[in-house]
Amino acid sequence: MKKLTGSICALATPFRDEGLDLAAFGALIDYQLASGTQGLVVAGSTGEAHAMSETEFERALVFALERVAGRVPVLAGTGTANTRKTIAATRRAGALGADAALIVTPYYVRPTQEGLLGHFSAIADAAGVPIVLYNVPARTGCDLLPETAARLAGHARIVGIKEARSDRERIDAVVALKRPDFAVFSGDDGSCAQAMLKGADGVVSVAANVVPAAVRALCDAALAGDESRARSVDTELADLYAVLGTEPNPIPVKWCLHELGLGSPEPRLPLLSLGSTHRDRARQVLRGLHLPLVQPRHSGAA
Repeated sequence: MKKLTGSICALATPFRDEGLDLAAFGALIDYQLASGTQGLVVAGSTGEAHAMSETEFERALVFALERVAGRVPVLAGTGTANTRKTIAATRRAGALGADAALIVTPYYVRPTQEGLLGHFSAIADAAGVPIVLYNVPARTGCDLLPETAARLAGHARIVGIKEARSDRERIDAVVALKRPDFAVFSGDDGSCAQAMLKGADGVVSVAANVVPAAVRALCDAALAGDESRARSVDTELADLYAVLGTEPNPIPVKWCLHELGLGSPEPRLPLLSLGSTHRDRARQVLRGLHLPLVQPRHSGAA
């Protein structure tokens, strides 16, 4: 597997007529690759994995792997609230060719730290594919503490963590876990510059769906230690970060992608399209970023 570093986009999944819009999905992937994105996540939380059938998950992953053709690592989001189900999903992703699995902490069930240790250890033992831990307590209701992550980092198949808590203390504690065989990624666009300037290896980004070249430039600057340039790009993106946080992810990012010609703005129920009160501001921010209109090369759903 290519080294995981820099700008990794958590891809949105375009839907159409109750199915996958592979034309729009392919155009989104092409947009990422042409703009320098260094890794892709298929069927993560931004990709609405919770709303996809097993067949759709497999089709989206295989389609992405074929489109990417080894140019960058492709990670599959395989986390569930159950260990056995997660093992099965992760094995399947590996069998289909995923380079790694991004595995969110079990949601809703609120495991203890020992439960999290057992969960991720069992998956790593059985999955046969590299694993990146994913901690996002605001969504899952449980928090993978740095000391637990440190114990997991010793497993040969656990190669990194995506940490979505943005407070300074957590960033410092997680960055301290970094080592040659264990990478640390920010999972929060708004604080990713700070995390990378402190030593994180990159970001798994929602904003990169919309501004892949800018997120790559931010990563390049921060990882090179160019604080002035990194903070300048980060400031330029601050309004977009705010737009993407107006309603729960992926509602705003799907609406922004639609404005760029990349699929329907509609997520699947129970999520709805971006509320009308936010749309004028979103359009204003997108105009200010001077983004290209990206069109699918062919039409059709699958």
